[in-house]
Amino acid sequence: MRARPTRGVLQARAMLLGSAHVLARVAEQEAERVEELARLFARTLKAGGAVYFCGNGGSAADSQHLAAELCGRFYRDRAPLRVAALTTNSSALTALANDYSFDQVFERQVRAYGRRGDVLVGISTSGRSPNVRAALKAARRLGMVTVGLTGVRGRALGRWCDHLLVVPSEDVARIQEGHILLGHVICARTEALLFPRR
Repeated sequence: MRARPTRGVLQARAMLLGSAHVLARVAEQEAERVEELARLFARTLKAGGAVYFCGNGGSAADSQHLAAELCGRFYRDRAPLRVAALTTNSSALTALANDYSFDQVFERQVRAYGRRGDVLVGISTSGRSPNVRAALKAARRLGMVTVGLTGVRGRALGRWCDHLLVVPSEDVARIQEGHILLGHVICARTEALLFPRR
């Protein structure tokens, strides 16, 4: 006779199933927008433009993760793509935070590197990160295309976004899981569009 699962096992199972439920809803709600963004990324990169990512904490890690997938390789061994995270230069981040404010650490980098037609992806689980909002505003002023990734309470971020992807959850961990899934699928589709198999 099998032993009954412990409370810890039941809690772990509930969290895993909760995540699977959120990700299933993401698939239902965001598949068309994901393909639209992959096509945007592919057009931008093919034309010689760039894609930039920014975010704080776990969203900074997601920014770096997704930029690396496109700059390096994802499923296919192919040419590198012009994609970068604005979270990786610790000297720039600390200088800008010290000399100006932390709210400007991404905005000033957008102004330095961004060009009309480039893409900025701002990731904020709450949608309230002042430095992500400032970066999106600056990108819009430059004529960049702005993309936001957020959670269900962060829809206000859409005010500064041409495209907004929303993970239907209020749980930060579930939102972050949704963001990395969305990012991975966008990376896979961008790669497939730019480097079709022969």
